[in-house]
Amino acid sequence: MHARRKLVFIAFLFAILPAVTSIASAEPRKHTVVLGAVRKVPYSRAGDPAGAAAGEDSLKIRALLVDGSLKEWTTGDPHDVTDRSFVVRRVIRLNDALPTDTPDQKSPGSRWVWQRGPWLLVDRVTGHVTALHLPDYDPGVSQVSWFRDYAAYCGLTPSGKSLYAVVAQVAVRKPLLAKKISAFDAENHPDPACASPDWQRQPLRIAFHPAGMDAVSYDLAPGSAALVEAGADDDETPDAAAPKTPSTAVPKTPDATAPK
Repeated sequence: MHARRKLVFIAFLFAILPAVTSIASAEPRKHTVVLGAVRKVPYSRAGDPAGAAAGEDSLKIRALLVDGSLKEWTTGDPHDVTDRSFVVRRVIRLNDALPTDTPDQKSPGSRWVWQRGPWLLVDRVTGHVTALHLPDYDPGVSQVSWFRDYAAYCGLTPSGKSLYAVVAQVAVRKPLLAKKISAFDAENHPDPACASPDWQRQPLRIAFHPAGMDAVSYDLAPGSAALVEAGADDDETPDAAAPKTPSTAVPKTPDATAPK
């Protein structure tokens, strides 16, 4: 009887061995990441006081789809950081109903508004979508200009009283550059407060264009990309707030004659 059970067990092992081998050698799951067709939605300062421009009445949005499922709504052009990762700005559909609104006022579609939100880092291989926490980023002021894995923009300090020239690097907590440009008056300031910054490759230089002021530029000490992309079978999400790398920035004397 014991020998018979041993033979049955051996036969069972041979029967399941192909299946186990197939599972072990299976390729990691591949994900499909696409941006959908452009559509327009109503948009104005009434719904997004900080983000909408004067006279703006519509916003172009696109769905971010991962494996056919809606992950986020986005707006604006994406920027390829690497051959597998890109950044794109999120747009948020926000419930604008007050507790005192009547049932008719709270009906579907009557009290929903669109607002421009933070930037997202999207990995085409893993399908991971990560919100980027850019230092001193303000949706109503910061117009981000991307180059490689660097984001350049005018930022606001938490107090909202100082306008800063900021260069942040994806996956690095501390900004590569943070220099005060001027004081900022939240109640009375130009719109936009800054035009989009301009990049120069060699030497690596960034020029900022605050409204009503001469352009200011800074030379940067380039460093290696800090973004570490997980494997397709890795469940870890890229960390947009990873410890700082040895990459450093060396701001130079502002150059009022920098190209616009």
